[in-house]
Amino acid sequence: MFLSSYENKIDKKGRVSVPATFRSHLNSMGYNSFISYPSFNHAALEACSQDRIEKLSATIDSLNPFEEKRDFFATSVLSESENLQFDTEGRVSISGKLLQHAKIKNNVLFVGLGKTFQIWEPNNFKKFKIFARKKAYQNRSNLKWENKQKGEMS
Repeated sequence: MFLSSYENKIDKKGRVSVPATFRSHLNSMGYNSFISYPSFNHAALEACSQDRIEKLSATIDSLNPFEEKRDFFATSVLSESENLQFDTEGRVSISGKLLQHAKIKNNVLFVGLGKTFQIWEPNNFKKFKIFARKKAYQNRSNLKWENKQKGEMS
């Protein structure tokens, strides 16, 4: 899983070191890269493994091929996605287009979200995190343990 948050600096050549735990998780899945695309919801980047973007692509493909929604999703996610390969030192080069969407200039914050992660400008994430914590507190009753069998203790 992708857990925790890690801040790293972009070097003069535009490369950033991906957290070792994130690389290790991707390597355990057989990947030496990840897919990134602009977030719909935030000035941030979504990031995931190849199999996750394939699952998203299959979901888009399941829509009616003649419906506008299908084209909107494919254009907004798939055409904007980039495959970011690790170099020998575990760094990736994030394109200017993606950096611009996330308003990233010098530092990058990798934010683990379980099966995916996001890439943020650190100060923008600080603001979002305060908002997210308030919303999570307000909606905490929606988060329930799933019981596998009757009688199993949570």
